[in-house]
Amino acid sequence: MPSIYDCSDPDQLLTGTRLARQALGRGELAVIPTDTVYGVAADAFNAAAVQRLLDAKGRGRQSPPPVLIPGLDTLAALAQDVPDEVRALADAFWPGGLTIVLRAQPSLMWDLGETHGTVALRMPDHKIALELLGETGPLAVSSANKTGLPAARTAAEAADMLGDAVAVYLDAGPAGTAYAGAGEPGASEASTIVDATALETGGSLRILRHGVVSPDQLRAVVGERLALETSEA
Repeated sequence: MPSIYDCSDPDQLLTGTRLARQALGRGELAVIPTDTVYGVAADAFNAAAVQRLLDAKGRGRQSPPPVLIPGLDTLAALAQDVPDEVRALADAFWPGGLTIVLRAQPSLMWDLGETHGTVALRMPDHKIALELLGETGPLAVSSANKTGLPAARTAAEAADMLGDAVAVYLDAGPAGTAYAGAGEPGASEASTIVDATALETGGSLRILRHGVVSPDQLRAVVGERLALETSEA
């Protein structure tokens, strides 16, 4: 089994994050803590690495991974257009548990799968994740589990499911505790995903997956631009 590094130990944190950066730079995978669930990460600009991520989870290219970013400046660099409502949502909920789907910059040299020209972006509210992102740049990150199984809330759970497909595991204790009880009744601890692509042409914001940010919280920011009918993804 690959090594799991206890990030509560300063020496293991230093070693683990260094090895994670090196692994990601080689096109390998790393499991990292986030504010919602543990994620399996790959270099977003390395197509082979993204495919390795999909293979590790048992997912096809029709399910492209979201991209985690280190800050708001990266949003404009990766998205073709950032409507005012999206900037307001990012100001309100980033860093945090909101993933926003936008049109991707057409000039980007990446292959995340069958995205249909879009990209799902999120800035996580987790110190270790943000520090790693600040050094690596955008990372393709999906929940650290096999498809069909519950998302990992600990590094050990992730290792049990993904094993040697991942080079480095960073253990920062149970994930998702910051959002316990958040969102609508029955909402998961995963991020809420919204589709903002229609805002560019005067359309509505649609909820694709309910999560830690509730519809009421979204509506408080975008008002009537939130679609009344939502769909689960």
